[in-house]
Amino acid sequence: MLAKILSTLLPVFLIAGCGTLYGRFRTPDIRSLNTLNMELFVPMLVFAVLADRQAPLAEYANLALAAGLIVLGSGLLLWPLATLLKLNRRTFLPPMMFNNTGNMGIPLLVLAFGEAALPAAVVVFVVEMLLHFSLGLYMLDPRTPWWRLLRMPIVLASLAGLAVNLSGLHLPGWLLEALDMLGGVSIPLMLFALGVRMLDVDFSDWRMGVLGAVACPASGLALAWPLIAWLDLSGLQAATLWVFAALPPAVLNYLVAEQYRQEPHTVASLVLIGNLGSLVVMPIVLAVLFAQGAG
Repeated sequence: MLAKILSTLLPVFLIAGCGTLYGRFRTPDIRSLNTLNMELFVPMLVFAVLADRQAPLAEYANLALAAGLIVLGSGLLLWPLATLLKLNRRTFLPPMMFNNTGNMGIPLLVLAFGEAALPAAVVVFVVEMLLHFSLGLYMLDPRTPWWRLLRMPIVLASLAGLAVNLSGLHLPGWLLEALDMLGGVSIPLMLFALGVRMLDVDFSDWRMGVLGAVACPASGLALAWPLIAWLDLSGLQAATLWVFAALPPAVLNYLVAEQYRQEPHTVASLVLIGNLGSLVVMPIVLAVLFAQGAG
C-alpha cells in the first residue's frame, strides 16, 4: 500500500517541485500561464470529458450534489469558529469553502484511480468552480453581477459539453482526440503553476495559515461521511468525494482576494500553508481509501 501511495503522490509533488525550482531561478510570468490554462486548456479538458458519450453524466448527479453541499456546508460549519475567534469572515471562509480541485484534485484522482476517475474529478471541479465564481465573488462583493458567469470559458465549455452529451450527438474521433490532447496539457500545468506559487508562501500570518490547514480538510471530511451515506455513493464516486473533501484551499482564492483587495497576504498564508499541510493530510486519506479497496 505504501508503494501505491508513493506512486500517486510523488508525481504530484515532483511536478510541483519542478515549478518551484524553475520559479526560483527564472521567475516566470505565472499569471499569464494561469490565464492561458484557465481560458484554453482547462475548458478543453472540461468539454472533452463532458461531451464524451462514454461518460454517463446522469450517474454523477448525486456526486455533484454532494460536492456542492460540502462547499456550502464548510462555510456554514466554520462560520461560528470565525465568529468566536473574531476573524474576518470574508477573508477566512472563502478559502475554507473553495478547495484546490484543479491544481491538485484532478491530477491526484487520475494518478490514484486512473483515467476512469477523470469524469468524476471534472464533475466536482465544475461544481466547485461554478460556486466559486458566483457565490464566492458575491461573498467578497455583493454588487458582483451574476451574469459574469456566462463570460467564463470554463462555464461555456461546461454548458456546451453537457449539451453535446445529453443530446446524443457523436463528435468525430479526430476532434475528441485533439480536445483530449489540448486538455491533457492542463493537468501537469496546474501542478507546475502550484509549485511556482509555493515560492510566495507568506509566514507573517502563520497562525491563521495553520488554523486553515486544519479547518479546511476537517470540515470537508466531517461533511463527506454523512453525505456519502445519505446519497448512497460508493466505489469511485465515494473515493472522489473523500479526496475532494480533504483538499486544501485553492490557489485561486489568493488571486481573487488580490483582485478584490481582501487581505491578500492573509489569504496567501491560508492557501499556501494549507497546501503544505496537504503533505500530511492526503497520504492519510489515500491510505484509508486504498486499505478499503476504493476505486
